[in-house]
This record gives sequence, C-alpha cells and structure tokens, in this order.
Amino acid sequence: MLGKLRRFFRRKHGKVIPAVRLQGVIGSRGLSGGLTLAALEKTLEEAFADKKAPIVLLLVNSPGGSPVQSSLIASRIRGLAESKNKHVIAIVEDVAASGGYWLATAADEIFVDPSSLLGSIGVISAGFGFTEAIAKIGIERRVHTAGQNKALLDPFRPEQPEDLLLLSEIQSDIHAAFKEQVVHRRAGRLRLEEKGLFEGKVWTGRRAVEIGLADGIATAHELIRQRFGKKARIRVIQEKRSWLARRLRFGVASAVGDAAEAITTSTLSALEDRILWQRFGL
Repeated sequence: MLGKLRRFFRRKHGKVIPAVRLQGVIGSRGLSGGLTLAALEKTLEEAFADKKAPIVLLLVNSPGGSPVQSSLIASRIRGLAESKNKHVIAIVEDVAASGGYWLATAADEIFVDPSSLLGSIGVISAGFGFTEAIAKIGIERRVHTAGQNKALLDPFRPEQPEDLLLLSEIQSDIHAAFKEQVVHRRAGRLRLEEKGLFEGKVWTGRRAVEIGLADGIATAHELIRQRFGKKARIRVIQEKRSWLARRLRFGVASAVGDAAEAITTSTLSALEDRILWQRFGL
C-alpha cells in the first residue's frame, strides 16, 4: 500500500530529486560536528538508494578542511554513483574552496551562482609561535623525544629549516593528489593554461564557468525544473538522530566527565572554522 501511494504521489507531483547537503568545515569538529565520511555515510546511502530518482544533488557550501576526509567523502560519492548508475550534480552555494571544491568534483556536473567562490586548489598549514611569549613570563620549555621529528613544528621553539622542509614535502604530496582529482574529474573542461589554476587562487562562479571549474549558472530549483519539469521537487536527505541523541549530545560528554575538554575542543574548532570562512568574506 505504501509503495502504491508513493508511485501515485510521484505521478501527480513529478519527480523527486534526493539531495545531500555538504555544508561546513570538513573534518571532525568536536561538539560542533563537521563533514566526515562517518557522519555522512548513511545520508549518502539513502540518497543513492532511490531507484526512481534520475540524479542525486550535492548542495555544497564549504571553505575546506581535512584533505583526507575530502578524499574519503568524494570517493564514497563516486563509488555509490557508479554502483547505482546515478548522475551526480553539485550546486555550489556561497563557497566551494579547497576541500569544498574537492567535494564538488565528485559530481559529474557543477553549477554555481554568479557570485559563488570556487577554487583555492592548494594546501595550507597555519599556526602560532610562542617563543618570545614564554621567555617573557619566565617559562622554560622542556621536551624529550625518541625520534628526531617527534617535536616537528613545536610552537614553543623557533622554526627549524629541517621541519619546514618536511612540511613542504607533505604539502606537496597532498597538493599533487588534489590536482590529480581536479584534472581527472574535470577532464576536457579545464582551461589548464589558466594562470594560478593550481596555486590556491579563488574565482567567482561566473569566472569559474569560463575556465572550466564549473559547468553553468543555476540554482538547484531552476536546474531540476529545466530538466525534469515544473512539478519536480527536491528532497534534502537529513542525518537521522534520535530525540535523545539530539538533546544529550552535550549531556553525554558531561556524564562521563569530559565536559571541560569537550567545551575547549568545541571552542577551538569554532575559532578555526570562523577563520576558514572569513578567508572568503563569509
């Protein structure tokens, strides 16, 4: 009976297009969550399980984050798309930068707003140095390691040339993987001669279309109506949490004595997230 009702609803109201929202900083972010494969797995599976849906939408709005989680999520999307024989379309909202653009490349097509920001195909590592601060307040830093690289980039000592060299090697490897993903997924569409394409530069949506980082300008609703008729609608697949889990998300941490650590981690994550968003004026 339920199946018949669903078929009747589809005939009367048009196609229903499943969509997954990829919003926020990529990676584990403490109490504030974050985009990770573990958090998105069931949502993605539900979106791709709809046999009647001709496509799956990705609603992307992310300034980036963890390159590992970016790769894992994008790979999972491609795996599901191929196994379920689904066409995937990404709709970029405010920003798809760095790892956010990595996620967008999991789609077969990318559509943007003229003022969306895309790109930042590069790798960044940032931190703070406190060498003078601890000296002024009379603190002596003591570090004992087994392994010469265990204290790599210690913020309480001056930067060491060998540390910077090792960091550069790591960043180069990640950057190469990012470029490989973009070139593979955007094959035949990228203007590879474009200056700054793989150097961390950011473009507006309109310009991104011109250089092949995106395929066109359209909102999600405009796109599905153009392709599937005026009765087509979008169904955003939400992460499912029980009533208890939603309300005790913080309470559980408190119950096991981890509240202080959870608050500290969440606060630091929020500051890091704010910095990432502010790089794009958001």
